[in-house]
Amino acid sequence: MAMLENKHTSVVFEPGSVEVKTSKLKKTDASSPPAELLIVAPEAEGNYPVLLFCHGYCTKNSWYSQLLQHVSSHGYIVVAPQFYQCLLISLNDEIKTAAKVTNWLPAGLAVSLPENVKPDLSRLALMGHSRGGKVAFALALGYAPTSLNFKALLGLDPVSRLSQPGWVEPDILSYVPHSFHLSIPIGIVGTGLSNQTKGIIPPLAPDGFNHSEFFNESKPPCCYFLTKDYGHCDMLNDPNVALASLVCKSGKGSKEKMRRGVGGIVVAFLKAYLGGECEDLESIVATPTIAPISLNSVIHIKE
Repeated sequence: MAMLENKHTSVVFEPGSVEVKTSKLKKTDASSPPAELLIVAPEAEGNYPVLLFCHGYCTKNSWYSQLLQHVSSHGYIVVAPQFYQCLLISLNDEIKTAAKVTNWLPAGLAVSLPENVKPDLSRLALMGHSRGGKVAFALALGYAPTSLNFKALLGLDPVSRLSQPGWVEPDILSYVPHSFHLSIPIGIVGTGLSNQTKGIIPPLAPDGFNHSEFFNESKPPCCYFLTKDYGHCDMLNDPNVALASLVCKSGKGSKEKMRRGVGGIVVAFLKAYLGGECEDLESIVATPTIAPISLNSVIHIKE
């Protein structure tokens, strides 16, 4: 029986049964999106939950395409804005752009998809990586107004720093446990090497500003997963991981397994909190070894 359970629950770590299509929308598109968008959506007819994804600093939305395709193949529409071409952009501007994209979704997303593919915006989740994790949390916390409500929030190795220059404000960490004023489920995926230096380059996700503090300030229900053998950018597409490894510590393990591991955790979390299907999430929490990567710490606080 245990073998059958493991076989079932590991399904989230494999590509889903839904064929997906990846497309790009420019600001000049007929639907007039407020930013260039990468959209990964199922091709089969149906109504699908929507995930808004915020990319990390110095990255592009397309660098996450393999991870986002994994998530989408399990029955989700993923919308990933490209926040900037210039690197020195205000974080507040990123938050405002994310809000504009959120407000565009009701009128713009459906007409940008195949006619038989419908977005279910009553099941809208938000996710971000690195600095994009901070953008996602800031948006959920109301730093920019949105016309839609998010039902779940995920941070992939989120990073926030205090005493930063003005172009990376606001500060959202208070260092008070359970202080985020959020009543939606929160999932945090951290990496074990993100707090390590790369030669003389300081860590991109130093202690006190990284995944563990975001989880510390999250209210239940909340989940925490630590991928102990991987680095801050190891969920990117392979060529982009190689580029990122020049400035941040990277794990020695398979990056394809890392993407499947993170993707499976995201899928299990979304199934639980957007669809009420908790079996996969509960199985990962109970038996972390079913994941294709080592999870050093797994915590699920329900209430």
